[in-house]
Amino acid sequence: MAASPGDLDTEVTGVYIYDPLDEPLIPAGGLLLAVGVGGADRVCDLLDQAGQAAGVVVKHPVEVDEQVRAKVLETGVAVLGLTRAASWAQVAALLRSLLAEGDLAEAGANPADDLFSLANAVCALLDAPVTIEDRSARVLAYSGRQDEADAGRIQTVLGRQVPERYTRMLEERGFFKQLYQSRDPIYIELGDGSINRAAVAVRSGDEILGSIWVAVHEPLSDQRQRALADAAKIVALQLLRERAGSDTHRRLRADLLSTVLAGGSDAAEAAGRLGVASQRLCVLAAQLTGSSDADPARTESDRLRFCDALALHVGAIHPRSAAALVGSVAYAVLPLHSAGEEEARAVRVAESFLARVGPRHAANVGVGRLAANLTEVARSRADADRALRVLRARGTSGAVAGYTAVHFESLLLQVADVVAAEEQSPTGPYERLLRHDAEHGSDLVATLRAYLDAFGDVNAASARVHVHANTFRYRLKRLTEISGLDLSDPDARLTVMLQMRIFGR
Repeated sequence: MAASPGDLDTEVTGVYIYDPLDEPLIPAGGLLLAVGVGGADRVCDLLDQAGQAAGVVVKHPVEVDEQVRAKVLETGVAVLGLTRAASWAQVAALLRSLLAEGDLAEAGANPADDLFSLANAVCALLDAPVTIEDRSARVLAYSGRQDEADAGRIQTVLGRQVPERYTRMLEERGFFKQLYQSRDPIYIELGDGSINRAAVAVRSGDEILGSIWVAVHEPLSDQRQRALADAAKIVALQLLRERAGSDTHRRLRADLLSTVLAGGSDAAEAAGRLGVASQRLCVLAAQLTGSSDADPARTESDRLRFCDALALHVGAIHPRSAAALVGSVAYAVLPLHSAGEEEARAVRVAESFLARVGPRHAANVGVGRLAANLTEVARSRADADRALRVLRARGTSGAVAGYTAVHFESLLLQVADVVAAEEQSPTGPYERLLRHDAEHGSDLVATLRAYLDAFGDVNAASARVHVHANTFRYRLKRLTEISGLDLSDPDARLTVMLQMRIFGR
């Protein structure tokens, strides 16, 4: 979002592409793709022509100054930014397909199998607005009449997620524990001017699938409680059907993408079934870095949503890309047809993705080198994994690394793996210093590390370890006597520096 006139609750009715040679006829709620438009003045001119459009989409960087903000407030039309790597044609096709989903569902779906229809049916039975939510308090469906509820319910429906302050309050008061332990509906008095809630867990055996929440002013009668409990069983069946279909589709995509990433004899067939390009490919490996949640279901849900966001992002850039979750890592195969600096372009794509999902998903992305064809994809995947591992070893979050930029760090980690697998230990001068420090409680290894890190500058090195320069020189003399290390020998210095990095002591 580059500039907004206020709350973004406008319904999008269609997608239109701007053509400076045609008179723009955009109906109310239309989304205008401003192809070739840049600069604050041109954006302001387009806002004047946009009429009652829902928004104008401009490629980054979007120049938003006071003139643009004033024009947005005057016209009520939002200005949205689009990553430069995205294809206008693909974005238009993607948005139109999303807008068409509702029409297709109305034309061919069985109302009894639709969660929204179920929510409306429960609303009619209980005479109160209803939401159906998953274990992560994400809204899966809601009924009509939400305007009869309170501000918290309206925020929940608009954001499709229960606001954090409400979930925290429910957890602190023990309502979630009570809800998931009971097989009958419970009554929750919220206070603070909010309408109370009746809620029931949606479960399959002992597994909690989600919950149904009803905004009510008083406890439900016995008859309405039974109706809500029965509705939970029907919702459970629908959630299981949807999960089975979704899981099957996800597993198939993950299996096909894993085959492509392996680069074997079956890679070409798998790429064909996925619709992935077969030449000039780059692999991205993305992984969430947030603290692990105590709820495995929530963690897996976060990973799936993160992978879906990655798939949407790369799909908007190239129609023959693909992404899937393999273990805890979301992999994407991105075709790159520009000549030169392919890895740098893939890094920019990854940075743009993290910038968009950063507020909700903290993650790192490793980028592999360009694969000329499917036989080289396995190498690009290994590159991406190694780059991702370097970021993990650094303890960073929200970072992107191309393999060539972290090549040497990756090699050191691989050497450390060999050392650990063969149970090797430090040798030579470094081993003698470690043993002396352990036996005498000295800091000779820290002295040596400071000296090497400062390129032999005694003043800088002594400042790092907070001792006087003369004291530092004395320690330096002692460590060379004890270890036999020749600091004038570049090979000896390199050897001990590598041991420090590999053994990490």
